[in-house]
Amino acid sequence: MEEIEALKQRCKGVIKRIEKLPSSTKIPESCKKTLFKLANSELNYLSRLSSPIPVSSNIGHLESVVYILQQPFITGVSRVCKSIKNGFKSVHVDIICTLYKTPVWIIVSDRNPRYVSWDGSDKGKGLKLRVEEVLAAAVSSPSLKPCSVVLFFSNGVGEFVNDRLIGEYGAAEFNLSDFEFFEEVEDGWVNVLSRLFRDACMLEIKLNFCGSAASSSECGVKHSVGDVPGFTLQEKNKKVSLGAAFGSLLSQMKFCCEVELDHLLNEGNLINFDTTALIALVSGISNGCAEKLLATPDIELRQRFKGNTQFVIAQALSEIQTPIDKELGGVIAGKKGIICESVLSEFKELVSMCGGPNEKLRADELLKCLMSMN
Repeated sequence: MEEIEALKQRCKGVIKRIEKLPSSTKIPESCKKTLFKLANSELNYLSRLSSPIPVSSNIGHLESVVYILQQPFITGVSRVCKSIKNGFKSVHVDIICTLYKTPVWIIVSDRNPRYVSWDGSDKGKGLKLRVEEVLAAAVSSPSLKPCSVVLFFSNGVGEFVNDRLIGEYGAAEFNLSDFEFFEEVEDGWVNVLSRLFRDACMLEIKLNFCGSAASSSECGVKHSVGDVPGFTLQEKNKKVSLGAAFGSLLSQMKFCCEVELDHLLNEGNLINFDTTALIALVSGISNGCAEKLLATPDIELRQRFKGNTQFVIAQALSEIQTPIDKELGGVIAGKKGIICESVLSEFKELVSMCGGPNEKLRADELLKCLMSMN
């Protein structure tokens, strides 16, 4: 119970600090309302606990967010603890603001460094994948595009993960000497916040598309994906094999060619694809085979799809009710497609192992229209 009471006191302390955050131009009331909602929700959760069970609390994360917002060089806050829509998925960003007059996205982690995995595991995605998703969202955001993504580790970060961030993304350690570690409390007492953040580490990944000097190599963008070995068929068969709907979708997208690379990241007409969306686009179910599949005898379906039979049937029914080409046509029209390397690798592997000839052909043609990012 002592642990729960201590966490409740920390919640109350955060609520008081939120109340003191400057409003108007620095932090809008909508952001403060979001913080109050999160803090009160955490306090209510802790108040309902009655037995001394192991407690999982988000208060450390919220303390870190508020601590950053207290810093004098953080201004122009527009989003706090919100998801940013990016194509078919959303990414969580803790703070969207200006840092020393430069627009940035800030991602906060209060996890024990020992449990910050780089490549991930069965229990969840690793930091590398999350960084890739955030960078892709930052690149394609039409109105909230930052110059940097800042990672704040309130409990520090392990040497291996730190080296990977520096080596693979050019991250630079941010000097925390300007951070204020004190706050005034009642009766002239001073609270030393450095006790909470003495091991904090802050890394900045510059995206290099603020200004005319941006280049594709600096931003981690490669050339278009191009051909996938083993995926091509004869040119004369392509029109029939691709399907009219699929061909129409591709024709609506802008092709990412090499000459456009240096200007690509300055544009807002990008769309980021995940593996699920790519598979849906090339699947036979989405390209005229749904009704044929539903007409197949049940015993044949079970022999072919084993334990996934009901899922496949559900997908076919969904396609008939809401065809993917009509659903996505308005979304991707006039856009240039991008994917991260992990998605590219996973997509290639799935198509190679499970795709039929026409699905492999569609995958080949789709990847020619996309650009991969480091």
